[in-house]
Amino acid sequence: MLPTAFQENDGLEMIFEQQTQTSRTYKIDFEKKRIIGYVDEREAVKQFIIKALNTERYEYLIYSWDYGTEMARLFGKPIPYIYSELKGLITEALTQDDRIESVDAFSFSHYKNKVHVQMTVHTIFGPIEAEREVTVA
Repeated sequence: MLPTAFQENDGLEMIFEQQTQTSRTYKIDFEKKRIIGYVDEREAVKQFIIKALNTERYEYLIYSWDYGTEMARLFGKPIPYIYSELKGLITEALTQDDRIESVDAFSFSHYKNKVHVQMTVHTIFGPIEAEREVTVA
């Protein structure tokens, strides 16, 4: 937001104009672990989802405390508890971004010490299917 000021008869009044920033960002090749070019809009949101779901909150000083998930605290907990907590943790992590409206259609499965979750992320660019696997033991 950029403030603009003007003088009225009874004093100074501030008016704020809100400008939406572009979602253009560097494109990450997650398989080769390198940056190649740029992405925008839907692809940038997909990339944000992957990064946010795979970044542990509070672990890296470069990120604000609103960024990432708190998956580490689920380690060693019972599977039913993990299922219920994952919904909240994922929704909280992803809805920090203004481009994401909601997260729903959660689907869970587990095998040995891993829980797999799939979900639909509703964005301003349309729905995006996402998934994450969490080691719990």
